[in-house]
Amino acid sequence: MASAATPCVDAAENGAGTTVPAKQPPITDAEIRAEFAHHDRAVARVNNGTFGCCPASVLAARARWQRLFLSQPDAFYFHSLQPGLARSRAAVAAAIGAGDVSEVSLVDNVTTAAAIVMQHVAWSFAEGDFARGDAVLMLHYTYSAVKKSIHAYVARAGASVVEVPLPFPVASPTAVVAAFRAALARARDGGRRRVRLAVIDQITSMPSVLVPVAELVAICRAEGVDKVFVDAAHAIGQVRVDVRDVGADFYASNLHKWFFCPSAVAFLHIRKDDPVAAQLHHPVVSSEYGNGLPMESAWIGVRDYSAQLVVPDAVDFMTRFEGGIEGISARNHDKVVEMAMMLAEAWGTFLGSPPEMCGSMAMVGLPGCFGIESDDDAMRVRTMLRDDYKVEVPIFHNSRRADDEQELGKDANGDQVTGYVRISHQVYNVREEYEVLRDAVNKLVLDGFSCSKLRPSEKVL
Repeated sequence: MASAATPCVDAAENGAGTTVPAKQPPITDAEIRAEFAHHDRAVARVNNGTFGCCPASVLAARARWQRLFLSQPDAFYFHSLQPGLARSRAAVAAAIGAGDVSEVSLVDNVTTAAAIVMQHVAWSFAEGDFARGDAVLMLHYTYSAVKKSIHAYVARAGASVVEVPLPFPVASPTAVVAAFRAALARARDGGRRRVRLAVIDQITSMPSVLVPVAELVAICRAEGVDKVFVDAAHAIGQVRVDVRDVGADFYASNLHKWFFCPSAVAFLHIRKDDPVAAQLHHPVVSSEYGNGLPMESAWIGVRDYSAQLVVPDAVDFMTRFEGGIEGISARNHDKVVEMAMMLAEAWGTFLGSPPEMCGSMAMVGLPGCFGIESDDDAMRVRTMLRDDYKVEVPIFHNSRRADDEQELGKDANGDQVTGYVRISHQVYNVREEYEVLRDAVNKLVLDGFSCSKLRPSEKVL
């Protein structure tokens, strides 16, 4: 009888004697639509980047794991859970070029991975391995939850936090490297303090920019930074990932955003020959504490582990596309750039970064007449597009700080561009969805819209 632990598939043995699924015919457009039929067809969903997507075949595999647990929880715990998680970790290790499966821990998300790393760094300050005032470096556009983790764990333990003020719009990777070098020199304070940790986003979330991460890691090595944590939340599935090429001490990426897994599953990679690997612990202490991070993460108490168990099924889904995951990401990149340029031309604006600094997401300037002056304005525009025009897309407010010498770009009418949409492209997207967004913004411009119309009226006291 087939079960989630032993799925019934046509299979053959490869040269190594390992059973592998039989090759399936290439997926068709109709099959792609069927895999994502659970999406709300009334909404132009051009925002894969926030929550990702999961095809129906992977959801079905997840349901089989859930039923297996519910049918006999004890047998599932003792016989199915850990072998299943081991298969998922092996699939991740193969996808990221890890030296060994023991280098991969499965966690809920990159926020959890960051907490694991920051907890360790905080202990290093608290126990005197690091001196109070030693620096931690992070990008200005580091994801808010990771920023807060740095402050909650590391700054509280005595670290000085230094931000890298990245330029945006950005013209080239060289501009990012220059800003990083300048901030690193500031963090070192003329050699008077050590930089204990650098936190580098491979693809920043908002605004979305593909960062030359391997080059920045190499700079950290040359400049004596103790450890480097790469927040690659958006990376796997958007760009080719080889953790050995990147060379970071800690590398984490979500599998639910661009790798077709359900929420919540991510991985944290640490080289097996790094002594710090034995010192990392999951923030949730369970009976597996002390057995290594992969095992600690594989059991944090009774919960639904099904999202972590279907990684091989997500890999199988991607093999149905020409070129597998690398073919998918290449086509997504080409399409998102094409759609971004179409929108920019229609609105008289521009992209926030050159195409080579886009993965499967791109930033496109909104017409300056929108008058986006705050994050609240950006959220109000996003809500209006969702509620009134059935478009789901994040909006970014590009604020110009007083100490920022960079000029804001202007649109075709000479207005400053202070707001951007972040569009995504995934296999389920079609051109018509971007045209809905294009037409909604054009209508708002014709109607004389500005954000001042959405702001709450001031009360007269």
